[in-house]
Amino acid sequence: MGIVISPSILNADYLNLGGEVARISNADYVHVDVMDNHFVPALSMGAPTVEALVTKGTLPVDAHLMIEAADHWAPVFADLGCYSVSFHAEATAAPVRLAREVHKLGSRASLALRPATDIAPYIDLLPEFDMIMIMTVEPGYGGQKFLDVMLPKIERTREAIRRTGLDVWIQVDGGVSQETIERAAAAGANNFVAGLAVYRAEDAAAEIDTLRALALASYHG
Repeated sequence: MGIVISPSILNADYLNLGGEVARISNADYVHVDVMDNHFVPALSMGAPTVEALVTKGTLPVDAHLMIEAADHWAPVFADLGCYSVSFHAEATAAPVRLAREVHKLGSRASLALRPATDIAPYIDLLPEFDMIMIMTVEPGYGGQKFLDVMLPKIERTREAIRRTGLDVWIQVDGGVSQETIERAAAAGANNFVAGLAVYRAEDAAAEIDTLRALALASYHG
C-alpha cells in the first residue's frame, strides 16, 4: 500500500478540463466530485462529463458521489469506467449489495463517511470495500478548513483495518494541503484528495510531488 494523490478538479477551470488534467499528469488519479444539490447544497458535473474524462482523459477517474439514491447511481458511474466509485453511507440503503455491484462492473468500491458518521457500524463490513473515505470537511464545497477532530476517526479506522489484515485504503477529502497532510498520514490515511492546494499552486505537478513526499515521510500504515 503506497501513498496516493488524487487531485480534485472541483477547483479547476471547467472550460479547459483537458488542460487542467494535463497539469496533474504525475498524480495517481483525477478526483471528480459529483454533487446533486440535494445530498449536499451544491451542484457540479454529471455523468456525461465524467464519461468524457474516463474515455478521453489521461488519468484513472476517482469518482466521489455526493448524491442521493447512491444505490441507483453508483453502478452507473462504475459502468462508465471509473476506476473507483465512492458512495456515501448516508445515501445508500444496502452498502454491501452496492459494493458488490460496483465490483461486478469492474470498479473499486469506496464507502464515504461524513464527519458526523461513525466508522463503528461499518467495521464488520470492511472486507466488502477497497477504500474508506473519511471526509475531513463537511461535503459540498471546496476550500474548507481541515477538521483536525477527524484525526482520531482516521486512527480508529486504520487500527480496525490492521486487525483485519486487509489492504483497504483510507482516503481523506477536505482541506488537504502541505500544512495538514502530514497529520492525516500519521493518523493512518494513505490516499489524499487535494483541490485548492494543487490547482492554486503555480506548478501543480511540483505541488503533487511535495504532498506525496510529506505524506510518505509521515505514514506508518
